[in-house]
Amino acid sequence: MSPESTQPAPLQPEPTGADSTNAVRGRPGSGGGTDIYEAFRDAIRAEEPVALATIIEGAAALGAKLLVRLDAPPLGSLGDADLDRVVARDALGMLDAGISEVRHYGPHGEARQTDLSVFVECHARRPHMVIFGAVDFTRALASQAKLLGYRVTVCDAREVFATRRRFPMADDVVVDWPNRLLDRIGEELGPRDAVCVLTHDHKFDVPAIVGALPTRVGYLGAMGSRTTHQRRTERLREAGVSDEQLERVMAPIGLDIGGRTPEETAVSIVAEIIASRTGRQAPRLKDGQGRIH
Repeated sequence: MSPESTQPAPLQPEPTGADSTNAVRGRPGSGGGTDIYEAFRDAIRAEEPVALATIIEGAAALGAKLLVRLDAPPLGSLGDADLDRVVARDALGMLDAGISEVRHYGPHGEARQTDLSVFVECHARRPHMVIFGAVDFTRALASQAKLLGYRVTVCDAREVFATRRRFPMADDVVVDWPNRLLDRIGEELGPRDAVCVLTHDHKFDVPAIVGALPTRVGYLGAMGSRTTHQRRTERLREAGVSDEQLERVMAPIGLDIGGRTPEETAVSIVAEIIASRTGRQAPRLKDGQGRIH
């Protein structure tokens, strides 16, 4: 055996600088990266909101990743604690809005700087539409909402009407009073969600609207003629609803496109929801006068 073969292998130098944080940065090929990709995959499969932030342009941390979830600490790192904190905060806001985009930061997360470009890929939960009232218009609206990717809940206190057989397209059919359902799910509602009150009955309309107003729901609409809404408004004021809160209620519900059938009315409602979310101007029934049909 040659002398060379008996020499111990030279010690490898300890990783320093960027290499020492590859695992926690989640770079491809590192153990941290594998953990991040697996967590990202598992969250998507479970339909849990998750955002993956990746540095796509900038300094030596190119490719570094940070995984952001709602109820768990971030996984990975972009190479700087302050940058991680700012990007995680922004990613949570983007999850709430349901958008993915490239954002620019300074090396330590400074705003209005362009040293780093970070792509934040968001997988938000499906928007949620809660429909109160198990009526014929509800079938059409629930079907239209499903086409647009909504999770749909139909709620009515009348057990004979709120059945899975009548609303097979809905994700959930709940037999309960509106205020009690909203007490359970109200904190989950956000800007991408919608509450539509189609009952035409103040016994259901008023508790549904009063229960929805304290939530962060992005759209709140109520069906009925202008006369019906005037009477409803009086009862809402008696229940303590302010004029400012009443401005949130889109009533009569939908855009003024001349819809008459349940299906046409459903189109006008989802069109108003889209216009409200995107900030586009559109002719709302709420702003018109005279008969709505």
